Amino acid sequence: MGSEFRYHRYLFLWCFLIAGNYFSVFISAADRIQVGDSIKDGETIISAGDKFALGFFSPRDSDFRYVGIWYYRVPDQLVVWVANRETPISDNGGVLTIGNDGNLIVTNGDGRIIWSSNVTVPSGNNNSTAILTETGNLVLRGGSDNLNSNSNLNSNSNRLLWQSFDHPTDTFLPNMEVHMNIEQGEKRVFTSWKTATDPSPGNYTMGVDPRGSPQIVIWEGRNRRWRTGHWNGFVFIGVQGMRAVYLQGFKLLNEGDGGLYFIYTLLNSSDLVKFQINWDGVEKQERWIDSRREWSVLQSHPVEECDSYNHCGAFGRCNEIDVPKCSCVKGFVPKDNDAWSRGNWSGGCVRKTELQCREKNNSVEANDGFVKVDNVKLPDFVDYVGNIDAEDCREMCLKNCSCTAYAFVSGINCMIWNRELVDVQQFGQDGRTLFIRLARSEFGNCARVIKVIVITAVVAGIFLVCVSVWFLFKRKSKCKDILKRNEIPKVDPSGECSTDISGPCDFGVESEQPNGTELPIYTFNSVVAATNNFSDENKLGQGGFGPVYKGTLPCGQEIAIKRLSRKSGQGVEEFKNEIMLIAKLQHRNLVRLLGCCIQGEEKMLIYEYMPNKSLDSYLFDPDKKAQLDWSKRFNIIEGIARGLLYLHRDSRLRIIHRDLKASNILLDEEMNPKISDFGMARIFGGNQNEANTNRVVGTYGYMAPEYAMEGLFSLKSDVYSFGVLLLEIITGRRNTSFRSTDYSNIIGYAWNLWDSGRAIELVDPLISNSYSREQVLRCIHVGMLCVQDVAGHRPNMPAVILMLESENSGLPMPRQPTFTSMRHNLDGDMWNENNQDVVSSNNVTISVILGR
Repeated sequence: MGSEFRYHRYLFLWCFLIAGNYFSVFISAADRIQVGDSIKDGETIISAGDKFALGFFSPRDSDFRYVGIWYYRVPDQLVVWVANRETPISDNGGVLTIGNDGNLIVTNGDGRIIWSSNVTVPSGNNNSTAILTETGNLVLRGGSDNLNSNSNLNSNSNRLLWQSFDHPTDTFLPNMEVHMNIEQGEKRVFTSWKTATDPSPGNYTMGVDPRGSPQIVIWEGRNRRWRTGHWNGFVFIGVQGMRAVYLQGFKLLNEGDGGLYFIYTLLNSSDLVKFQINWDGVEKQERWIDSRREWSVLQSHPVEECDSYNHCGAFGRCNEIDVPKCSCVKGFVPKDNDAWSRGNWSGGCVRKTELQCREKNNSVEANDGFVKVDNVKLPDFVDYVGNIDAEDCREMCLKNCSCTAYAFVSGINCMIWNRELVDVQQFGQDGRTLFIRLARSEFGNCARVIKVIVITAVVAGIFLVCVSVWFLFKRKSKCKDILKRNEIPKVDPSGECSTDISGPCDFGVESEQPNGTELPIYTFNSVVAATNNFSDENKLGQGGFGPVYKGTLPCGQEIAIKRLSRKSGQGVEEFKNEIMLIAKLQHRNLVRLLGCCIQGEEKMLIYEYMPNKSLDSYLFDPDKKAQLDWSKRFNIIEGIARGLLYLHRDSRLRIIHRDLKASNILLDEEMNPKISDFGMARIFGGNQNEANTNRVVGTYGYMAPEYAMEGLFSLKSDVYSFGVLLLEIITGRRNTSFRSTDYSNIIGYAWNLWDSGRAIELVDPLISNSYSREQVLRCIHVGMLCVQDVAGHRPNMPAVILMLESENSGLPMPRQPTFTSMRHNLDGDMWNENNQDVVSSNNVTISVILGR
């Protein structure tokens, strides 16, 4: 009996130990602390995806204990947040728990509270829960007793009371918001550790200065140590080598009433990326490379001598490759020559000649000019940022006697300085252009130069008059022959044009191509007659290439004539080669090229006439868009997709269009779409997948991110443009029409509805009674896949057509697009997202943008 009792007792104790061990494992794996729970020194909680851990730790070579958050699966316990950094615990008796007032508290071995979240918890709602999220954020919420992993943490009953992201230490993590206010000025957010082993606040801080255009700043004590330069909507323009693709997660968002905040999001949420201000004042961005089990430094500042703030003083310029590194900008000399020669450049430079600007009778008399300084880090403390053009910016500076310099930066626009120019650094190629104001005398002996110019102009003018008289005399003898050759073609009784037009007159859709390989050449006079001398009544529109006119040949054939601008710079041979290539493209969804006209500087393309003009004339016209019901819109979407498929795969040339948009889609009499305007198209080789260009052409809003920012284009660039166009067709709204809303463009708006399960709200209300819900949702899904940030995540055109036309094929889920803005407007209602797209008001193509 006794032995049996002992056996059962041992069995019970063994089961109890197993259960206790299981329970402790369960507790340690939890991601939250509720009322009644506690974390003792030696215990931890782990975020739901095992990315972060929370518990007690001691820095290397230290016996003090702190409560912190660190990466769970990264060796060496890299801490990203510390609670009690100013009040360490000297023993191992520390406890983290939720106090009676609903706050998170840390107590030492004596039970004394040494740290608290210190927020006011509403009476009767102090049943708080602290949760460690997968982003590394410790969140305290007030809620019900039954709060669990499936609870809605954003509901009113579980409202946010406190979070560690609002009280960071030295590390900026993805999804953390850095808030600022323009009126309140600079804000210091992150503070370094005192030493590598002491988490108490150190001497270096990092934050933002929102004045003018926000920039990130590092301070040493009260003095600036380094700054990123201003934010232009894509990058911080004072950091060399920084590309928009490189910083693909940064966004600046507007909260209204002068409030802004930066946020950084990852395309791949499983990546580990952090920005940290180290104890020695160096800010680093690092990414964990799991295959090598180490952190890789993506960028680090400051590291070079010229990175140090204002290293060369006012009006000085620092260049890392020069000896000495400091020099004065043109028109300035060292303030203290002796100190300058000894390498002490902090005194800076002063003007050689004072400015000639005077204020008189409420007007300004300015006899000054500007010297151009290329590729520099623009000065600190900009005094004015406005949405005006470059010429108005120059005039504004010239009319203000206090103005010392101005710059015009894409995405920021006009920037003006009214003080000393400080922290100017010379870059190799990534800087911006600064115009510094100098007295007119600094530009040389102007009177002598003007005199030489006038004399040269008079002599040249007399010479040109003599040559012109001689040329006209010689030309007169040949006029009759020229007029005879350019005579307006006559119509035969058969209805065919005369031989002044190469080929048959009737170029209907079903007619055969002219015999031979030559494209029909129209005489200039025949085009003049067909367009009634290019009358305004015959003008169909205007583009970056020049005007388009409707014409009628003597035999009754209607044509469209695109008259290329004389400023295009394209020679006759290049023009002929281009049109011969375009003439080889034959598809029912491509506008057909019928011929051309070349005479002197005149170069014109003759196309088949599209009676219903362009898609945008219907889609964005409130009076006409109702004519495009869903069946017509879906037919247009399919037609555009099939036209692109032909260009990308089925044509003999494999062409990238590069300027696909609603105004370049023409509609025939049956509302069938035809892609037009191949002036910016590029031909790819059979095995070529990607190319790079220094001339970015196209229309902002339709450009793929890698093309607009890096000059990289591929077949997937057209896929991105098709995705934007598809969303426009569904919504009936221009991509740029969202600039006056909370979204910078149609992609941000569409993603918000898609992500919240309300994608059907994208549909144009005018077609609400004509669409198929499943078909529309499939099209929206395809559109979101086409506008993915990374080209490799977008489908190709064969896959797009398959997804559009097959109801049974499964579609992959899109990722949230990051690039939903193209620029920021800083004038008036500054940094409003409705100004983040660099587009022209009339949707005119941007023909040349020099890529950096």
